[in-house]
Amino acid sequence: MFAVLKTGGKQYKVQAGDLLRVEKLAADAGETVQFNDILMLGGDAPVVGAPLVDGAAVQAEVIDQVKGDKVINFVKRRRKHSSKRTKGHRQKLTLVKITEILASGADKSGIKTATGKGETSAATAAPAAAAGDADDLTKLTGVGPAAAKKLVEAGLSTFAQIAALSEDAIAAIDTIKVKPEWVEQAKELA
Repeated sequence: MFAVLKTGGKQYKVQAGDLLRVEKLAADAGETVQFNDILMLGGDAPVVGAPLVDGAAVQAEVIDQVKGDKVINFVKRRRKHSSKRTKGHRQKLTLVKITEILASGADKSGIKTATGKGETSAATAAPAAAAGDADDLTKLTGVGPAAAKKLVEAGLSTFAQIAALSEDAIAAIDTIKVKPEWVEQAKELA
C-alpha cells in the first residue's frame, strides 16, 4: 500500500519503511508525527481524495533535523565591471521514517500532527481549550506576545482574572512580574 501526501508545499509518494527528507517540522528526534493531508491511497483499491482523503493519515518517526545540500546562486552581468554576486543557501530539513499508513480512523489517534499544531495528550489540550475563551492580553499597555504567553502559563487568561488580583497574589506569581497598571487597565477592559 502506498500514499501520496502533501507537506511543505510538495507532494511525496511513500510506503511504510521509506526514509523521507521534508521541509523542517516542529518536532524533535524520536517523536512520532502524523501527516493528515493525504491526496491518494494506492494499493488493491485505490482511493483518490477530493482534494483530501477523509480520515486517512501517514504516521512517521522523526529521525533527525538536517540541512540540505548547499545551493549556490551566481549572477554575472556582462559588459559591466565588478557586477558579480554569489549567494549560498542550505535548506533546513527533517528526516523522517514512514512507519504506518492509516486508511481510516486517523483523526482520533492523538499523535502530534506534522505541522506541530496537534496535541499529544490531554494535559496539553487543557490550556488550548482555556485559550479559546481567553481575552487578548496584548491590549494591556506593556504586554507583548511573550508577556501574554507567560500570563497564560501563570493561569491568567482573561481581563477579569487579572483585575481580581490582590497585591499578595501578584507577589506569589513567579513566572512574570505583574505591574499594578495592568490590573487597573484589566478592570476597565473587563
